[in-house]
Amino acid sequence: MFDLSDLLLISVPIVVAALFWRAQGSRELALQAAQRHCNEMGVQWLDGSVALKRIKVARNARGRLCLSRSYLFEFSSTGDERYQGWVTLLGSRIQSVQLQAHRLH
Repeated sequence: MFDLSDLLLISVPIVVAALFWRAQGSRELALQAAQRHCNEMGVQWLDGSVALKRIKVARNARGRLCLSRSYLFEFSSTGDERYQGWVTLLGSRIQSVQLQAHRLH
C-alpha cells in the first residue's frame, strides 16, 4: 500500500515538471512578443533571447491570483548601442512590452 510519504515522493517531481513546462511556455510567449514589438518599432532585437528578471504573485482582471513574470531583452536602434526592453506577462497573457528610451536612427 501507499502511504503519505510515497504519495509525496511521487507528486513532488510531477509538480516540479509541470511548473517547468509552464515556465517554458511563458518564456516562448515573451520571446514572440519581444520579437514582434521590435519589428513593429523598427529596432533590431539583439541576441534573440529573453531573460527572466522577476516573478511574483499578482491578481488578474478577474481578481484571481496568478504569476506575473517580467522578462528582459536587448535591442538596438542604430546598431551601435544596446538598450533594454521588458515583456510583462500576467498568467499566460502579455500585459505589456516596453522599450527603454533610445536614440532614433
